[in-house]
Amino acid sequence: MTLSPSAAARVAAIAAKQGKPAILRLAVEGGGCSGFQYRFGLADGPETDDLVVERDGVTLVVDSVSLDLVAGSVVDYVESLGGSAFKVENPQAASGCGCGSSFAI
Repeated sequence: MTLSPSAAARVAAIAAKQGKPAILRLAVEGGGCSGFQYRFGLADGPETDDLVVERDGVTLVVDSVSLDLVAGSVVDYVESLGGSAFKVENPQAASGCGCGSSFAI
């Protein structure tokens, strides 16, 4: 798992505004138009079974169940004319949806 510099900068900015630690949790849930969907949120700290990745003072945490589905991925933050969002570049995803928030293995 890798956290891109732009994702780390965005997490730091969001966390500072909300007065929370700069810890981003990535989880995978069933659902979405392709079978699985990514869920992002700020966390207070890592759980005992989390993978912990750090970059530029920001921490990315992923639970062990979700990790099986996103191992080797890059979490990025992209800005375009259509909007801005966190994006997961997942090498395990066999297909995905147009919005980029769900995938199939």
